[in-house]
Order: sequence, then C-alpha cells, then structure tokens
Amino acid sequence: MMASVQGSLALAKFPSSSFSSTAPKIFNFLHPFPSTTLTATLSLFSSTLTTPKRVSSLVAKASSTTAYPQHIADVLADVTIFTATGQPVKFHDLWDQNEGIAVVALLRHFGCPCCWELAKALKETKERFDSAGVKLIAVGVGAPNKARILAERLPFPLDCLYADPDRRAYDVLGLYYGVERTFFNPASATVLSRFKELWEATRNYTIEATPDDRSGVLQQGGMFLFKGKQLLYAWKDEGTGDHAPMEDIFDICCKVPVA
Repeated sequence: MMASVQGSLALAKFPSSSFSSTAPKIFNFLHPFPSTTLTATLSLFSSTLTTPKRVSSLVAKASSTTAYPQHIADVLADVTIFTATGQPVKFHDLWDQNEGIAVVALLRHFGCPCCWELAKALKETKERFDSAGVKLIAVGVGAPNKARILAERLPFPLDCLYADPDRRAYDVLGLYYGVERTFFNPASATVLSRFKELWEATRNYTIEATPDDRSGVLQQGGMFLFKGKQLLYAWKDEGTGDHAPMEDIFDICCKVPVA
C-alpha cells in the first residue's frame, strides 16, 4: 500500500499534459472510487470541469483570518446543515454565539480515507477540547446516512458530526474545490508522514461512505476556530490530506479564556 500512496502523491508533480498517460497507471490511494479507472472517474465530472465552482465573493483564498471579513460568522450563521440523524440545524445553533469557543473541522467528504484519519485524530483529542471548554464540530460532504457510516465504523461521536450535502458551508468559507486541488497539489505529500495513522484510521473503512453526488469528492476541507462570532483561526486545506496542525489549534484554545 505504501508504494500505492507514494505513486498517487507523486502524481502531483506531473504536468497536465501527462495526465492521461500516467494517472491511470499510478493513481490508486486517493482515488474516490477504487473500483473504476481514473479516466472513467473523471468522465463523471465532465460538467464540473467545464462549469466554474461557486465561490463566495466574501472570501479571499488564503489560510489566514485576515482573508475573511469580520462578519463571516454572521454569514455562516444562517447556513443550514444536518445532524447525523438527519435533523436540519443552522450554524448559529451549534455553539454559543456570544462567548462560546468552537473548533469547526470541515472534512472533504465522508468517503475520503484522509478524512477518516482526521476524524480519528479529532475523536482522540476530544477530551482535551472538552477540558478546555471547546466544542468540537465536524462537518462532512454527503448525506446524513453517509455521516452515520463513518460514525459507526470509525467510530466517531454522533453528536459532534454534521452533514453538508450541498457544500453550502464550504462555499461560504471559500474552501478549495476541483480536480487539480484534489489529485495534483504537492501539499498532499504531507499524507506520507502520517501513513501509520492513516492505516489505523481506515481499518474499518468502506467506500459506501462516499457521497452519492460524485462531484462532492472534489471538495477540499479546512479548520476554523471561533470564539462567539470572532474568527480566531482559519486553515484551508491546499490539497487532499493537507490538514491543519492540531497543536496550532490547541495553542490558541489554551490561550483563549473560557467564559
């Protein structure tokens, strides 16, 4: 499997002109649908490749709080997502909008192996978040039933997991989207340094957690830390598996006084 991972990440170094001849031979691990060829997979996204992704005009594309307007929490507040049991909920109801501290982790999608690794890391550090008075909120692309698959098989606490099938929160936060970001970004090489963690997190993995809307697999994730409506930290994944360093989150959490 290591050779497979190395091969897939090495793909980021190939120019687009080499895509058709090299990708099907070496692309495997990051493939959203292992049972199909890469060429066949990309054919599913033909409309996505020719139609620009909606990106909120409020957000500049950078991993910094300065890239976001001061009222970004207000814009995000009215976005409706779903609990893992299928109940609609607005973002402003997820944490105390006055003084509450929340880590909002946006996974790529529920069928992404790298997101299972991130979810496992979040679960293992939840006690630390709880002791710091920080609420953990994990959101993934896909329907609630896909969220439940991850929650049951990883496992992951159901009450911390939410589904955003239409990627509305991702759009508001200007998170990256597309084939190049998903398959060819050099930042994805960070996965190699976490091979053991990835292997352990995916022992009970199933492709059934992948969104039924195939365009969802081209979404990148991010990590955000709020105190009330104030955005304290923002990280936009540059490529698949390019997750925010957890210690960066804790460094900020530990410095923020809890109301």
